[in-house]
Amino acid sequence: MRDGGVGPTLVLVIAVGVLTATGVTLLLERSLTRILLGVILFGNGVNLLILVGGRSGGAPVVGAGPDEEMSDPLPQAMVLTAIVITFGLTAFLAAVAYRSWYLGGDDEVQDDVEDQQIVALAARNEVANADLGGEGPGDDPEQVDPEPPQRPRRSGGTR
Repeated sequence: MRDGGVGPTLVLVIAVGVLTATGVTLLLERSLTRILLGVILFGNGVNLLILVGGRSGGAPVVGAGPDEEMSDPLPQAMVLTAIVITFGLTAFLAAVAYRSWYLGGDDEVQDDVEDQQIVALAARNEVANADLGGEGPGDDPEQVDPEPPQRPRRSGGTR
């Protein structure tokens, strides 16, 4: 409890915990839709946590009342900024999830080929070969660029 003010209620603290825990749990899923919902819930939980941490009171306008009874405007400004950032991230993740669903038919994140190789090496208790460098441009298999596809030539007459 703060002097002269009432602290956060148990309901708000539980709401922060539930929103944050649910958001983190959904962030760890492989479906982009669930990750999107996790970002939204986690963002709302953190915003509520920031607001609960601020001092409650009257409007933070100079001259509206005594300075001791004003609420703290910094958490309110931080939450407004966090809302904008969360909205932008939500829009980006929604676009990525839609694009993944449109191209592949689902929105599940697949493992990379490199990830599967690392898992296989870890299962055999081996270490990947270190790239020490010093190879020529044609000798390093990691750095070889594929040739660009050639357009087929037109067969026929002259121009």
